Amino acid sequence: MTVVIHKTPIEHFTLQQANINDIPLILSYIKKLADYENLSHEVSVTEDNLKESLFVRKVAEVFISYYEDKPVGFMLFFYNFSTFNGKPGIYLEDLYIDESMRHKGFGKVMLSFLANLTIKRDCLRLEWACLDWNHPTINFYKKVKSYPLDDWTVYRLTGEKLIDLAKFYDNKK
Repeated sequence: MTVVIHKTPIEHFTLQQANINDIPLILSYIKKLADYENLSHEVSVTEDNLKESLFVRKVAEVFISYYEDKPVGFMLFFYNFSTFNGKPGIYLEDLYIDESMRHKGFGKVMLSFLANLTIKRDCLRLEWACLDWNHPTINFYKKVKSYPLDDWTVYRLTGEKLIDLAKFYDNKK
């Protein structure tokens, strides 16, 4: 297996696309992010889930960041699609940097790398969501000149509510 190391503008800071051997590390970053966002109670993902989704079905991609050859963060993203423009976009689900490694420019480099990847893959846009209480992250996103979509609201169905709506279709067949 060939590992491609993406050098960055910060000395000793690199990015690598995750491989199946990185599953425990990815899971540890997901748990750290959930803890930071006060959402640990919502984490139910397992290593088997990650293996199936990331490396069998390939529904998302992960890059791990390294500083001096030690992992310091990760980002997970996937494609979305614009029906109006007929082009894919990239949706950044998660970007996390270890607390001790923040404020060194790593997050900006990771987001810049993903913006570059978005362009190279001929995608229309790069999007993500941010918790409205997370002011340090919101300020970071403003610094890179991203903007909130005030005229759009994200809606979600999960659990029993998702099942209930799905049953409507099943009952109409």
